[in-house]
Amino acid sequence: MVLAGDYGLFLSPESNQNQVKRSLRSIYLPSLFFLSVFFLSSCKGDDKKAAGPAAPKNPVMKVEGYIVKTMTVSDKAELPGSIIANEETEIHPEISGRLVYLNINEGRNVGKGTLIAKIFDGDLQAQLKKLQVQLAVAEQTVGRMGELLKINGVSQQEYDLSALQVNTIKADMEIVRTNISRTEIRAPFSGTLGLKNISAGAYISPATTLTTIRQNNQLKLDFTLPEKYTGSFKIGQSVNFTIEGNPKTYTAKVMAAESGVAEATRSLNVRAVVTNNDGKLLPGVFAKVATDFNTDPKGLMVPSQGILPQARGKKVVLFQNGLARFVDVQTGLRDSALVQVISGVKEGDTVITTGLMSLKPQAKVSITKINK
Repeated sequence: MVLAGDYGLFLSPESNQNQVKRSLRSIYLPSLFFLSVFFLSSCKGDDKKAAGPAAPKNPVMKVEGYIVKTMTVSDKAELPGSIIANEETEIHPEISGRLVYLNINEGRNVGKGTLIAKIFDGDLQAQLKKLQVQLAVAEQTVGRMGELLKINGVSQQEYDLSALQVNTIKADMEIVRTNISRTEIRAPFSGTLGLKNISAGAYISPATTLTTIRQNNQLKLDFTLPEKYTGSFKIGQSVNFTIEGNPKTYTAKVMAAESGVAEATRSLNVRAVVTNNDGKLLPGVFAKVATDFNTDPKGLMVPSQGILPQARGKKVVLFQNGLARFVDVQTGLRDSALVQVISGVKEGDTVITTGLMSLKPQAKVSITKINK
């Protein structure tokens, strides 16, 4: 309530409280504003400190490299093969009969023509003796007929018939002698006899196998060559091979090949000859044949992980003056770790082998390790 008097103007208590509130608002609001601005500025400063300095636009990437060098390169292949005897056959009789003699010392070397077995030939010997007697009589008859022919005691026809009889007997004797020779079973060539399959006294026929004979001092190596190698294959070239259970590496010389590629397998049958000096090679064993084709004594090789396959061709990344340079390459032979590069690089170039998927042309790189 407002009172007017001589002493002047007085305010009520409610009006005094409102005036105090307005004074406080005029003091606190500007202070709160300045405090808020200061707090926000401090937060932004802290964010900048936490973020740190800005990253460079073109960072240097650390990679590993490989220095291209020359080495002997060849297309190597391991092919299956078989050892066979130079000469090998089963021993069979030509005729049937009782075996009266057997000369098979198992595992013994024999020469060509050695008598191995004999079949009973008593009946044939008797036939031969009979013919010998007939021949003697016929020859005497021809002699007498010749004397009579001189005095015209017999005709020329009668003399010719007696001479024909002599020739007929001689021919019969040759047949008997041939049959006698067929009772003798001899070694067809020099070699080593196998196991004996028969005993003396047995009745045998041409189907009976007495033993085997093999020529093992010189053996043959048969193997098949895939058709992609036929252009690089030459008669007279050497191949290496190994056999199971023997650490030694043997060498054979190619002596012949089939005149065409087998259509079913698309491979060429090849035969090589090997000298069996130590006698440790046996016919029938399996051989692993190692061949070298397209040998290049100055082939350029790079690690396989350094090759980048592309939709058309392949690339490698070279390290040049601190930069990554992408180049097209043509590749050739490869093994488990290296790839031959035919064109695109030269000896002494440094090929980047790590981080290839992250690199771009002309990117800055640093070599941390050179692999060999």
